[in-house]
Amino acid sequence: MRAGVRTYWKLVVSGFRQESHYRLAAFAGLVANVTFGFLKAAILFATVRASGGHLAGYDVGSMSAYVWLSQGMLGMVNLSGTHELGERIRSGDVAVDFARPVDIQGSYLARFVGARVFTLLPRGLPSVVVGALTIGMTMPATAQPYLLGGVSIVLGIASSFGCVYVIHVLGFWLVETRGLQLLYMVVSGFFAGLFVPLPLFPSWLHDAAYATPFPSVMMTPINVLSGQLTGLAAWHSVLVQVAWLAGVLLLGRVLTSAGLRKLEVQGG
Repeated sequence: MRAGVRTYWKLVVSGFRQESHYRLAAFAGLVANVTFGFLKAAILFATVRASGGHLAGYDVGSMSAYVWLSQGMLGMVNLSGTHELGERIRSGDVAVDFARPVDIQGSYLARFVGARVFTLLPRGLPSVVVGALTIGMTMPATAQPYLLGGVSIVLGIASSFGCVYVIHVLGFWLVETRGLQLLYMVVSGFFAGLFVPLPLFPSWLHDAAYATPFPSVMMTPINVLSGQLTGLAAWHSVLVQVAWLAGVLLLGRVLTSAGLRKLEVQGG
């Protein structure tokens, strides 16, 4: 008998609790976020000022919001491509996952979301607070961007999982997926808007980025939270996130089913 909603909720909670044990790592992540946040802010502020105070819809205040929201989200989404599934497929331990009475993709997703939501507390929110107190930023004055932005963040977390899951489930055929993981790390951060806002891209590169799911991982939540997107444009972007999430999860499910038919495990 397959697991119900309550089981997956417990997996979310277990992921949250498991991540909470790594408090020193979370603090180290916060220090890294803040350090690179100041460096990123200095570079992007200089770029905005060199452009006369406005650049592609950003002024210093909105650019500061982008910087600190992106740094705050860095620990919440998976742009590194790492996941235990790849090693479990390579070693054959994934056979144990298939034997459990829970969906393998759903169980990993639930634990991933729980773990990444925890990072909001010791790493995500403090990064934004540091930026707001030391540099300042322009943020919306109404509640709707924050409510819709919260939904957008969860969708971004789940989308990042879906993309990484697809990479590692290809291990059923490739066995070794570290090369794909490295490629993902390079491409996803660039197209997700980790380094610079996507509106600063040339038009052809901007369009190429939005032909991938990566902007839905980070850039869209930032735009919604910071008020860069409002009204119908914000809702449209969130619906695009939902579509990308459904697409990558469906692809992962198809590959999982095919991989299960291919899987051969030897040993005692």
